[in-house]
Amino acid sequence: MGEAEVESQQVHALAISAARPSKHLSLSPSFQRCAYSSWIRENIHKRECCFFEKGVREDTCRCGYLKTDHVDEAIKPEDFTGEPWDRHRHIREVPTDAFGDISFGGLGQKTGKYVRVSTDTSPEVLYSLLTEQWKLSPPNLLISVTGGAKNFYLKARLKNMFHRGLIKVAQTTGAWIITGGTHTGVMKHVGQAVRDYAISSSSMQGQIVAIGVATWGIIHNRDTLVHPEGCFPAHYLMDVKDQGRLSCLDNNHTHFLLVDDGTHGRYGVEIELRSQLEKCISGKRIGNKESGVTIPVVCVVLDGGPGTLDTIYNAMLNGTPCVVLEGSGRIADVIAQVAGLPVTRVTIALIHQLMKRFFGQEYETFADLKIIKWTKMIQDIIRIPQLLTVFRVSEDSHGDVDVAILQALLKASRTSESLGIECWKRQLELAIAWNRVDIAETEIFTEESQWKSSDLHWAMFSALVGNRPRFVSLLLENGVSLRDFLQDEETLCELYKQLPTCFFLRKLAKRVHSSRRSGRRQAFAIRARVHSGQGEMISMTHVCEEVRHLMGGFTQPLYPPSTMTFHFNMTMEDTSLSVSSCVCCLLVCLGMIWTDDDVAQRDPGRDLFLWAIVQNNKELAEIAWEQCRDCMSAALAATKILKKMAEEGSDADEAEDMRELANHYEKHAIGVFSKCHNNDEERARKLLVRASPLWGRTTCLRLALEADDKNFVAQSGVQALLTQIWCGELSVDNPVWRVMVCMVFFPLIYTGFLVFRRDEIIQREAERKEEIKTVETVTGTVSNPGDLSVHSDSHSLRRLKTLSCWSRLVCLYSSPQVKFYWNIVSYFAFLFLFAVVLMIDFQDTPSAGEVLLYIWLLSLVCEEVRQLFHDPDGFGFRKKAKMYIHDLWNILDVLSIILFIIGLAFRLTSRLFYAGKIILCIDFVVFCLRLMAIFTISRTLGPKIIIVRRMMMDMFFFMFLLSIWVVAYGVAKQGILIHNDNRLDWIVRGAVYEPYLIIFGDFPSNIDNTAFDIDSCTMNGTDPLKPKCPVLNENQTPAFPEWLTIIMLCVYLLFANILLLNLLIAIFNFTFQEVQDNTDRIWKFQRYELIKEYHSRPAAPPPFIIFSHLYLFIRNMVLRRPLSKNNELPQIEEEELLSWEALMKDRYLQSTEQEQSQSMERRIQDTAQKVSTMTDRLEREEESSSAAVMERLARLEENVSENIDGFHVNARQFHYPNSKILRFPVPEEKVPWEVSFSSYMPTYYTSEDSGDHVDGNPGGRTGIRGQGSLSHLGPNLNVELVVTRWQDSDRSVLEYLAVWDESHGTLALPGGPVQSADQLPVTLKRTMGKTLYEKLNAKVFEGYVDDCRNTDNAWVETTVLNIHLDRTSQVMVDINNMMVSSHGSLQWQELSGKTRLSSNQRDSLRQVAELHNRKF
Repeated sequence: MGEAEVESQQVHALAISAARPSKHLSLSPSFQRCAYSSWIRENIHKRECCFFEKGVREDTCRCGYLKTDHVDEAIKPEDFTGEPWDRHRHIREVPTDAFGDISFGGLGQKTGKYVRVSTDTSPEVLYSLLTEQWKLSPPNLLISVTGGAKNFYLKARLKNMFHRGLIKVAQTTGAWIITGGTHTGVMKHVGQAVRDYAISSSSMQGQIVAIGVATWGIIHNRDTLVHPEGCFPAHYLMDVKDQGRLSCLDNNHTHFLLVDDGTHGRYGVEIELRSQLEKCISGKRIGNKESGVTIPVVCVVLDGGPGTLDTIYNAMLNGTPCVVLEGSGRIADVIAQVAGLPVTRVTIALIHQLMKRFFGQEYETFADLKIIKWTKMIQDIIRIPQLLTVFRVSEDSHGDVDVAILQALLKASRTSESLGIECWKRQLELAIAWNRVDIAETEIFTEESQWKSSDLHWAMFSALVGNRPRFVSLLLENGVSLRDFLQDEETLCELYKQLPTCFFLRKLAKRVHSSRRSGRRQAFAIRARVHSGQGEMISMTHVCEEVRHLMGGFTQPLYPPSTMTFHFNMTMEDTSLSVSSCVCCLLVCLGMIWTDDDVAQRDPGRDLFLWAIVQNNKELAEIAWEQCRDCMSAALAATKILKKMAEEGSDADEAEDMRELANHYEKHAIGVFSKCHNNDEERARKLLVRASPLWGRTTCLRLALEADDKNFVAQSGVQALLTQIWCGELSVDNPVWRVMVCMVFFPLIYTGFLVFRRDEIIQREAERKEEIKTVETVTGTVSNPGDLSVHSDSHSLRRLKTLSCWSRLVCLYSSPQVKFYWNIVSYFAFLFLFAVVLMIDFQDTPSAGEVLLYIWLLSLVCEEVRQLFHDPDGFGFRKKAKMYIHDLWNILDVLSIILFIIGLAFRLTSRLFYAGKIILCIDFVVFCLRLMAIFTISRTLGPKIIIVRRMMMDMFFFMFLLSIWVVAYGVAKQGILIHNDNRLDWIVRGAVYEPYLIIFGDFPSNIDNTAFDIDSCTMNGTDPLKPKCPVLNENQTPAFPEWLTIIMLCVYLLFANILLLNLLIAIFNFTFQEVQDNTDRIWKFQRYELIKEYHSRPAAPPPFIIFSHLYLFIRNMVLRRPLSKNNELPQIEEEELLSWEALMKDRYLQSTEQEQSQSMERRIQDTAQKVSTMTDRLEREEESSSAAVMERLARLEENVSENIDGFHVNARQFHYPNSKILRFPVPEEKVPWEVSFSSYMPTYYTSEDSGDHVDGNPGGRTGIRGQGSLSHLGPNLNVELVVTRWQDSDRSVLEYLAVWDESHGTLALPGGPVQSADQLPVTLKRTMGKTLYEKLNAKVFEGYVDDCRNTDNAWVETTVLNIHLDRTSQVMVDINNMMVSSHGSLQWQELSGKTRLSSNQRDSLRQVAELHNRKF
């Protein structure tokens, strides 16, 4: 098992364990700070001087620090005679004392992280500090900004472009920016760019990481950063005025690494550690360890002096591309001026001239030897054009700085040694990591790169997992096939394993953990990889179960199991705990259980869309939705899933985003259906009612209803379908009165009094045929008979016949509309009979009418039971019961039936006879309220019932507020007037009932003395029919304070009658206004339930419906003959319908895009962009002069015309190989011995005593004398063999024999040193023998070779020989035997330009290819 796979499993094990209850409390900030401080003290050190020795001043040490800054043990006595101060011996490492958070104060209160580190700190430790302790995400790009450390001027345009481009590239690619960290020069410009971004950005996402690597000894006010336990935060004061020779930290950087070597005031200490850190970061992989691309590094140069030139030179030697900004000043402008010139024109004089021009007075301080050295370095820099990019403001080629930076990185990766698909793949991987589609479009997906769909599958996976929606679109446009990409289910499973942290992943983790804990994992696995001991893995089974839970139990699994005869997923919500065998058989027949006959239909667009929806990713979901075949079902399923997740989620913001995305896809569904309905109504209706095989074999209409998509259901097309279902086989144009007349006088249906739908269809078909014949007569052409079937199912229509007499009668009385009217008549008859029994015929012994009432009620009970258990959509009993209870009308039905049964039970007992009648009378009220349900079908009264229901809820809560005043006034009044009344009924009457009546104008008479009548009350409360008298005085008049009771009544009336009642009216008015706009939409949505109820209801009204119930019971339970239900279309018709739907979707998207482009906001944006582009071009034209254009043209001409063959280059590298010796700089013009070079003073170097010197290296000066590392002075002969063969008998591919060099990890040609050109190398002769030399075909090359070991006195001369072998020769057999015994050291390689050898050996292969007439 690979390391990447093990790591992936561990990550998923952690994700799943997150769903379990945590056993530990979250760490407090104080504990985290303590752990951080402990880590810092263990891993990070500083450097301090441990020996004080007087320097220039008495109180200053040679390290630069004052005597008081040293520890006591460093202060030695005056007579101390030890060894003198040495920086390497007398500076030691101790745990650092400066780390934590740094606060700069001022506007915005900028804060960052900082630490003081030793120069010897491991870069791996620093990287761990950045990523693990400071929690920085690993970068996808490292931007090292270097240049002038002093303040310099940048033109406003260049400054803006640099700021904008640097921040854009850092933000879009997730890059780290590394600078010197101080508030001067180029570091200050970088800080200002970060500041401008922070001001303009409203989100903390994508925070720019700017790391300052500065020298601790040159930081001004650094004492405020020192604390042994760390500062959280340290308040740092930027005092630029008083900083002197020191520098302040830049307040706009986010992180600081302060490098300490134990000295004070010494600049440049951080350079080496910064270089090591950048090299360490560049060795890390992008994103994860599975990535094959390391983090790229780019150096951006502004201004700068000689030190910056050294940085550029070393960076390019290490393969780091550099971007130089022309116009920024000094060395950057010098390089920019010569970048387009041939090396021979970059002379010492030209560099003198440019240095004087761009450095000004500083040029006077430069020595001639320095200029010579810099000339050589600049020549070497421009000799590597693939690593050098000059950004010129006046050119349109690069656009902004960000594009120039990224193009420089891609150009660097496009070297001659790495051609082909691997090069393009590496560049595409970088572009995806940077999330720069513009770069990929212009630099990667070009005519040069030939991509296959399979070559881009890895890129598609990376783009999906990395949330790169624009890249996903780009890859789809460039040939990626979703069907091929998701053909293997393992790919889809891996996508779910790589889901970002979201609600669905947490739910999925809980399901995985639950299934494993219950021991059901093996039974539920669907082609899952089970790795024991590697944590719990997510499989498509878990995804399928969770998606089905979100969509609802009425759907079938989207990913059916392949190894089980059937799969019945029993969940707590969707099914009961046990299912009898007969119910299972019924469900199989209804298609609710998958069997072996069902073949899973896979749609890659559906799979990708579902993956994007469950993570609430709008951009990816939008792209995937456009690829879906069944787009309308997909959009409605998305609304159901999103609303369900929003309902179950605990994060309010996340739930709101889900609901917003659900509304977005509801609009998509509405838009597509509107286009479909406007184009063809019949096909649009089929889309609504067909069962979608891709979405759980459910219908669009059912998905919309379950998702509560009221806007979708309220569309005219959906309502037309519902109206058609409501009318059944009757025409929707029939007036209601005609239907009612035919209900009673049914023979009228045979007279044409009532129109049937089939008659309309036949009539329309006849009219259409007549129109076709008329057109044929007028035009004289004959139509194709196949055209008759266009836009309609005319083949089936031709077979339609008029309805028979019996069929017309059945269609009339089975129409839901007719059923509804008969049930209304039946219900009125039931209420009439109920009222007659209660008021006239309620006897001790039930009469015939009362018995009929009981039978009638029994039929109603049977109907309610049928509705409860009737489940055509396959919800399951538990879900169906929930849906039944949630309906208000069903609640009234159950309540009325329960009350009737209780009343009937009381009525049949003599003792509770009257109580039973009372309960039945109350029950009559409930039955009358149930009558309101008949108005829901009415377009006028239906919405008003919705308003009444909302107002009832408002009034219910209002009663709580009103009860406070009623009880408060009633209790106070009762306590003041009546003394100790112990009769509960009169207490409630006085404290609650009377205050409530006062609201309606029934004012009490016992609070006013003038209206008091002692005969209307009882003194002691003995009369149960009279209230107790108030407290009386000696005169037998009320003793209560009359003024108080009257005031209380006035205040009570003021608040209760005026304030609260008007508040109730205002609430009702607000509710009416609020609901009125939506009542039509809500009514249209709820209308479906009534239509559905009467569509499935038996035709006979109560009480005759009981016979229908008996028939259904016998058929379903005794005979077990369930109704056949198949909404699926034939395969051909299904494909045609989906193709037509896809066409309508494209039209909808096109119209939507057109509307957006014509919107005012889009027009303003486009106009602003055009104005900005025109302004940029005008500014460029002003800055560029004709002279500059002519100069660049001259450079191009010179580049083409001049001979590119120059002097040796490798032999003049500054660093001599395998030593610390530096060559004397030899510019291009001083290489020939014939050219005078008076200041030439080369270093002498020899590895052994070589005797007399031999001058005259044929290649010219090399900058070093002596033997060097070569074997002897003068020419050192070397022979290389190019052993070739044809790969096959067709001679289509030429191959050469290569040797794998273990020490350097590269391929090379076989060969070695010799004493003369006529000899074979000793090692080659020992391994291959003299036989090869006899097969010599041609001498390819003989002469001087530009070798990095060459000196003025010793050089390498090579003879290249070609030996071409026949595949059938004995030598070939011997070589093949040697290849087997060499264990991979000898290899046959194709001879082509993709060969990865040294430049000299590549030239030899090119000549060999010409010998054999092959293209290199």
